[in-house]
Amino acid sequence: MKALGLLSGGLDSTLAVKLILESGIEVEAINFVTPFCLCRKGGCGASEAAKTFNIPLKMVSAGTDYLRVVRNPRFGYGKNMNPCVDCRIFMLKKAKKYAKQIGAKFIFTGEVLGQRPMSQHKGALDLIEREAGLEGKILRPLSGKLLPKTEAEEKGYINQEALRDINGRSRKRQIEMTKEFNIVNYPCAAGGCLLTDKEFAAKLHDLFQHKKRVAIKEVNLLKVGRHFRFGANKIIVGRNEAENSVLLRAKRKGDFYFEVPNCGSPTTILQGPKTKSAVEKAASLTAFHADKAEVEVQVAYGTEKLDRKISVLVPDLAQVNELRIQPQRNKK
Repeated sequence: MKALGLLSGGLDSTLAVKLILESGIEVEAINFVTPFCLCRKGGCGASEAAKTFNIPLKMVSAGTDYLRVVRNPRFGYGKNMNPCVDCRIFMLKKAKKYAKQIGAKFIFTGEVLGQRPMSQHKGALDLIEREAGLEGKILRPLSGKLLPKTEAEEKGYINQEALRDINGRSRKRQIEMTKEFNIVNYPCAAGGCLLTDKEFAAKLHDLFQHKKRVAIKEVNLLKVGRHFRFGANKIIVGRNEAENSVLLRAKRKGDFYFEVPNCGSPTTILQGPKTKSAVEKAASLTAFHADKAEVEVQVAYGTEKLDRKISVLVPDLAQVNELRIQPQRNKK
């Protein structure tokens, strides 16, 4: 008997895997790597959990097809740009195909009834199952006693007594279970998604507004630096030495980059048309964030090397904030 578990690596999915293993069922896991994970690194601890339980793990990178779902979710967004219902449908459709490949009898998840307001109430769970083509076939062991019997239970693959009756947003019951099963060093109790973060959502919304096609590397760049919008231009200003290095590596051929010589300076990259006004704005933002207490600052810039110079007046905070990509610009 084999089951396929969706393993994020967070506490709930880790406990779900443990419950199924305790029932004597062989488990394989699948993890979807997206650019929006808030945990320590890609995979969110799924690899560590799989090693702990000694189970096979399939890592799936969510690519441009996933970005299309985020951009135009059929069932809408949550509070920011989190398309939770569409996201679950996307992942479960992929999981369904993989379950068939490996001969898994059923699919299970770490979802808890009532835990997430958009995607884990009874109506949403039913909707997600129907749209994924898995109606009545997804076992949610942490809340199994509170939900209708699944095919796995009806066919006797698992006894309902092995399931739990957890409901709501509190993690108290789950924390107690870690002691019961001697699970330590789980990476995150609640997990998280950058799409629920209003600052990140504003930057992603801006990117979608100004680009018809968006690559994963462009989404990853949203995590780096301060982001500004000047018409057709995107200006990104580094916040520290590490980010400066990332921006230089991410700079596309032909893009200008900017620095203030002889002081602690951010690296700034200018994307889009290289008009005189765009160059001036990028230079002024570089000057504002540099360690130079002067009214007028000389900024060096260029494509492959800093072989040009421009003198700009340092803008005030209000002028800087006018260009900053901010949450109020995020319109669903």
